Amino acid sequence: MEFNPNQWKFTLEEMLKKGIVMQCTNKNYSGEINYQGDRVTVKCQDQIKDLFIGQRKFFAFKVDDVARVQCNEDLLKAHLSNANNIIESVQEEYLLKYHNYVLPENTIGNETNSITLTKDNIYEKFVQLAICLKNSAVDSQDKTPWVIINPVIESILLQTPEFITNRNIADTTLREGATGRLAGMDVLVSTNLTAVDDKYYILAGTNDAITFASQLAKIESLRDKDSFSDLVRGLYLYDAKVVEPKSLAKLIVKAS
Repeated sequence: MEFNPNQWKFTLEEMLKKGIVMQCTNKNYSGEINYQGDRVTVKCQDQIKDLFIGQRKFFAFKVDDVARVQCNEDLLKAHLSNANNIIESVQEEYLLKYHNYVLPENTIGNETNSITLTKDNIYEKFVQLAICLKNSAVDSQDKTPWVIINPVIESILLQTPEFITNRNIADTTLREGATGRLAGMDVLVSTNLTAVDDKYYILAGTNDAITFASQLAKIESLRDKDSFSDLVRGLYLYDAKVVEPKSLAKLIVKAS
């Protein structure tokens, strides 16, 4: 059986749809993405602007028997899981940098006076985040805003009685992988939210805020010269643009 790139590409794209970034952004762009440097167009505050595709990520892994893998969906997903994790990691790191685009009026805390989160004040601070989004966001199609935290913040969150875990929320109302809901926001956990100068920038928003354009541009197989295995490798292209800055908010907290 010959290598079927479309099968591998389709399976990986379906896996990527469940990631944090793909669920917290919109895909409202037009144009084709084939190469790094391509441009697509997005609607940005009632204007049409270009989005330059400047980011890329290569991945590669070994496969002992391509034919056997292609005949077993579970095996195919298992082989693609590492590529999925690699892509999701760069997606999240890139998205979380967009805290720099949050407007001052939607920022809680500041660089010189960051907030120390505790189980007693975390709900209050997340309510403030939610209020920022409600007061300034455009007419959103999203039913629920989102907030991205890391395991350190999650450990505090789990101690507050106001946190509603995913066990107590209908699966159809939560984003995929959300750990629960607080102050009306879906809570997603990313290990890629790291401290910067002993501070965390917790980003919240709606899907209207950021347009994320991406494409699995190529996936191919070639013989590994050092073994009897095959190599599967691919190229993922992506970039993003803030189209509704009012639909973003952030909380600046101290790392503990």
